[in-house]
Amino acid sequence: MKRVAISVLLVLAIVSPGWTQSDDVASWAVEAGLSYRVVPDVVYLQADGHESKLDVIVPRGEGPHPTLIYIHGGGWVGGSKETVLLRQLPYLEMGWAVVNVGYRLARVALAPAAVEDARCALRWVHANAEEYGFDTNRIVTSGHSAGGHLSLTTAILPASAGLDRRCPGVDPSGTGRVATKDIEMSVAAVVNWFGITDVGDLLEGENAKTYAVAWMGSLPDREEIAERVSPLTYVRPGLPPILTIHGDADLIVPYDHALRLHAALEKAGVENQLHTVPGGGHGGFSLEQSIEAFAVIKEFLARTVSDAE
Repeated sequence: MKRVAISVLLVLAIVSPGWTQSDDVASWAVEAGLSYRVVPDVVYLQADGHESKLDVIVPRGEGPHPTLIYIHGGGWVGGSKETVLLRQLPYLEMGWAVVNVGYRLARVALAPAAVEDARCALRWVHANAEEYGFDTNRIVTSGHSAGGHLSLTTAILPASAGLDRRCPGVDPSGTGRVATKDIEMSVAAVVNWFGITDVGDLLEGENAKTYAVAWMGSLPDREEIAERVSPLTYVRPGLPPILTIHGDADLIVPYDHALRLHAALEKAGVENQLHTVPGGGHGGFSLEQSIEAFAVIKEFLARTVSDAE
């Protein structure tokens, strides 16, 4: 319990470094407890004998609210939505709704299952926007590591990529027509924390990683699938703004993935920003580096999302 309390205080300090009085923190905590509706473990997809679930944390009162879709990391082979709740506190402090997404890991289903699930979570948010007060014009996807990769694929894959076909859904026009693959679902921006951008790069050679190999398993067409689930494959004009945060000493997801994404987005004329953490590894940034990163995020969202209509 003490460790959780310390973590909460740390995140609050990152969000609002001017808050130094314990009474202020306690007041915010009490207010948050009264001001948010929490709906845990909503099943948004059933596939491969597995129920993929998400949590909803939404401000009470009149919406619609800007909405964060957060997708956890773990190399597509581990992690869970329950372990990343504190990373969403900055958005709650800003008054956003949060959708915290779990998905099929490699032990349940190999690639591209995780990408399919995250895409279906986005469609669930659009389909349930009225009930929960989500503002579908101000949806931001985010995640760390594999979650950063999934935040990118969720936002930039076109429906024509064919990875939405398992998603339940209804045509937003109200006709009741089932629509799982031909209706685009918009995202306003992406906050990508050191996400993988070229999956194939991690399967062989000097950058090969055991988590990527495990996600692909023994699939006979793994190179083709890797390209199909790589964000770099889908860079094109018209994508939502993308902020990438990456340490230049990351040994788990090469910093080169961020550089290549940034260069490709620049070439395509897509608004984007690369925030490099000098000496930063795979997360584990210092307090000062984290404060700076969240300041960059706030400025980025204020510029790209707040005025979305």
